[in-house]
Amino acid sequence: MLLVIDCGNTNTVFAVYEDQSGAALGVWRTATAPGRTADEYAVWLIQLLALNEIDRKQIGSIVLATVVPATLFNLKTLCRKHFRIDPVVVGAPGVELGLEVRLDRPEEVGADRLVNAIAAHKIYGGPLIVVDFGTATTFDVVESDGGYAGGIIAPGINLSLDALYMAAAQLPKIAIQPPEKRLGDNSTMPVIGKNTRQAMHSGIFWGYVSMIEGLVARIRAETGSPMTVIGTGGLAALFSDWTSAIDVVDDDLTLAGLRYVHQMNALSNEKRTV
Repeated sequence: MLLVIDCGNTNTVFAVYEDQSGAALGVWRTATAPGRTADEYAVWLIQLLALNEIDRKQIGSIVLATVVPATLFNLKTLCRKHFRIDPVVVGAPGVELGLEVRLDRPEEVGADRLVNAIAAHKIYGGPLIVVDFGTATTFDVVESDGGYAGGIIAPGINLSLDALYMAAAQLPKIAIQPPEKRLGDNSTMPVIGKNTRQAMHSGIFWGYVSMIEGLVARIRAETGSPMTVIGTGGLAALFSDWTSAIDVVDDDLTLAGLRYVHQMNALSNEKRTV
């Protein structure tokens, strides 16, 4: 079995897959905490494995990606101490990704963005744009041959909401949701709010829809290509229902990309030992 670890700025995802079928046996999330020790991870994860009747001794390999450098040591210690496995770490020397990073400073690109690009091109071909609704909202451009061409980083919607609430004393804290239709109005959801909450919902929701549509259009114009747009991350489905700019929603894109990285490096290691 394969253990996949995806450590993001907000959440860390652990998933276990069967080797042969590739079926997911369990997927679990915990809040990312740089100070969490390997032993604390182990207590939490081993209990979840047991609850799902997964024998941790059957886990034979681990692939790991993190965008929070402070978590790397403890996650690697978790793998080595509690699973007796040296993990494949995205971005580590000698780890193959199978794509060319066409940037001025390739080392600056987040592991999650590269992994998303790998999976998107493997599954959907290219050229394409990956829009990831995470702590930041990122737009990543993948060329027809799978090369990573660069992208855009914008504040995530939760960051924007928190900043608005914290900076403006009279504004309430609101949930992320589409603006509600007014009573008796069966038309498209209104943009103009009739009270503070409606105005905030409209600004956040339609503002992000407009950002998605505008940036996708600008990327397409700059590249001169009708690119497929893949949405991923927790809020992708919410926005995809209200814009035609997103062609496909794939919530498991990052995990799929990590599995591809593991397969690629496992094959590479087999070739070196033959």
